[in-house]
Amino acid sequence: MKTHFFPLVFLLIFSLAQGLNPKCDIQDHGSNLQVFHVYSPCSPFKPSKPLSWEEDVLQTLAKDQARVQFLSSLVAKKSVVPIASGRQIVQSPTYIVKANIGTPPQTMLMAMDTSSDAAWVPCTGCIGCSSTAFDFAKSTTFKTLGCQAAQCKQVPNPTCGGSACTFNMTYGGSTIAGNLSQDTTTLATDPIPNYTFGCLQKTAGSSVPPQGVLGLGRGPLSLLSQSQDLYQSTFSYCLPSIRSPNFSGSLRLGPSGQPVRIKYTPLLKNPRRPSLYYVNLIGIRVGRRIVDIPPSAIAFNPSTGAGTIIDSGTVFTRLVEPAYVAVRDAFRRRVRVANVTSLGGFDTCYSVPINAPTITFMFSGMNVTLPQENLLLHSTAGSITCLAMAPAPALNVIANMQQQNHRVVFDVPNSRVGVARERCS
Repeated sequence: MKTHFFPLVFLLIFSLAQGLNPKCDIQDHGSNLQVFHVYSPCSPFKPSKPLSWEEDVLQTLAKDQARVQFLSSLVAKKSVVPIASGRQIVQSPTYIVKANIGTPPQTMLMAMDTSSDAAWVPCTGCIGCSSTAFDFAKSTTFKTLGCQAAQCKQVPNPTCGGSACTFNMTYGGSTIAGNLSQDTTTLATDPIPNYTFGCLQKTAGSSVPPQGVLGLGRGPLSLLSQSQDLYQSTFSYCLPSIRSPNFSGSLRLGPSGQPVRIKYTPLLKNPRRPSLYYVNLIGIRVGRRIVDIPPSAIAFNPSTGAGTIIDSGTVFTRLVEPAYVAVRDAFRRRVRVANVTSLGGFDTCYSVPINAPTITFMFSGMNVTLPQENLLLHSTAGSITCLAMAPAPALNVIANMQQQNHRVVFDVPNSRVGVARERCS
């Protein structure tokens, strides 16, 4: 089966060879990479002008919605990229790690994405790309893959104008072109020789973001597949809070050092989209009471793609309409505040202090109970509080705000994912 190499990438993300704040530029060790939030003080990508809380929430929601629509389209019968009228679908990065590419190494800041397989970077000489790019001419280990390479069959619509395996495709109203390439990629202190990635040469149009991504999916071109001997298709992360000023999250690669005391739920596989991390969500509790949700709203259905995925790139958890409405209504009943307002896509906001219940996601073999910090958005002044969940068109997505300050372990050989509370902010 061909992996969906580039479309997911283009919804995403950042990989810039810009420097970190020097105070944050701490060396990675062993197979552990530090993870920081894109808007933390450590990040070179934080906005030059601070946004108001409302602007920040509304912008994040708009970008998040684009990603959720795209993920939903991936599991539908047709893979159609929904482009909203007048809006660029450029998904901001959320969590970033350092990678060194080439010999001598060039440091790239790359967003980790569990729903993508590919690594992709803008390369020197690219027309229409970001001004910051990977300078492949300076790397003695860089090579462009030829058409005969097995990896060339794993990208959509490969072409061979010369000896290189190239791609040239339309994305929304834009076109992109590049070469399938290889180079040594070092994560923390682990070099991975001949790592395959897309080296972008040309973009035209407004809907292609100028950066790239590090894919942590299950497809043949993902980090897991390309580093199987090194990491045994096992990794975990702990994501710091959105508001964490510290460079303190971590991406832990390989089975060594993963938590021993942790509960797991089986990973499910959708044969049409084998890269996505599906899990079996069997119920949701608000407080101590199980919410009455139609079974079809959370059931895994490989023929339609319905079900629940764990995703590192979506910010706010989405539930399909019947499940969301049931959970939202149960939450409102527990809060017992009559004056409910809305903000953008959030329809359960309050302008007075509230006593919110916990929400528990019940998976086969594992329950994950979320405290208020994983459920509520608070305005800077503290005057507005919103339930940080929203409805989705076709797919339940357990997103990164709900994963913050948890260790999430992906054990692909044993087809399971584990979650345990861990403070990493």
